[in-house]
Amino acid sequence: MRTQTLIFLALACCLAAAPLVVYPGFMMKAMIFALFACAFNLVAGYGRLVSFGHSMFLGSAGYVCGHAAKIWGLSPELAILAGTATAAMLGLVTGWLAIRRSGIYFAMVTLAFAQMVYFVALQARFTGGEDGLQAVPRGMLFGLIDLSKPANLYGFVLVIFLGGFFLIMRLVGSPFGRVLKAISDHDVRAQSLGFETNRYKLVAFVLSAALAGLAGSTKVIVSQLASLTDVHWSMSGEVLLMTFLGGVGTLYGPLVGAFIVVAMQNYLAAFGQWVTVIHGLIFVLCVLAFRRGIVGELIELWHRLRRTPPAASAALREVVVAPQE
Repeated sequence: MRTQTLIFLALACCLAAAPLVVYPGFMMKAMIFALFACAFNLVAGYGRLVSFGHSMFLGSAGYVCGHAAKIWGLSPELAILAGTATAAMLGLVTGWLAIRRSGIYFAMVTLAFAQMVYFVALQARFTGGEDGLQAVPRGMLFGLIDLSKPANLYGFVLVIFLGGFFLIMRLVGSPFGRVLKAISDHDVRAQSLGFETNRYKLVAFVLSAALAGLAGSTKVIVSQLASLTDVHWSMSGEVLLMTFLGGVGTLYGPLVGAFIVVAMQNYLAAFGQWVTVIHGLIFVLCVLAFRRGIVGELIELWHRLRRTPPAASAALREVVVAPQE
């Protein structure tokens, strides 16, 4: 636990200093999607429930947040709470029906719900249809902090990401997280020990939906736009790519995967539609070469080195370091 805390503090310091060397807009977008990927990993990595419809939580929360801020005139913190609560309630309804199935059947149920939410977003008046909700005001946070200032906005996104990530970190390390991991390893055995597995799965799914909604609400405040892109099924594919690229079932894997995917989207934008093809090729290569994801393979390598005898480990380090020198 102490090591995890030190890594978390180092991460917080790096992200706080990042705007000095990296464009803040890129960092805010990466942190928002990293929170979304970590929320997805909570059910996909630790609960073994791979959802194909997680975009409905990101998008629906964004629409509610944007409508609350623009039409109802709510402050940004209340608008974000409204969007997060909406995603949590949608997750409760979806999860209550979906967790009764497993594997591909669970994925198909979530995809069906996501398509229904997309149709509502396309047809409903308050969403703006294909134009979306534009010019969403950022407002004054708690009536004191002006989010129109870039420094304040970056600090706001940083606090939300670190708070969400810290919550996930504590959940994974808690007794609830251990039970969830036991259920994912062997559902029947967990039931035989007296655990109501469906209840644990439902709680994890609702928490994941709420955190995805938090990411979606924050995204709308930052970009001042709620669009159909966020609720489209392709967004569920992107978060799936981020999570499996970084390492599903690892704490920092989705974070790494999200930063890589967002970086590719930003710096390969000149290739136009070919960016999607590049994403697919990279995903295929990573699945073939890094079956555990980038972070998962690094963790496995570290465990192998620790199991290696001291003499062999020293020889291995010489082989690896010598070419670099």
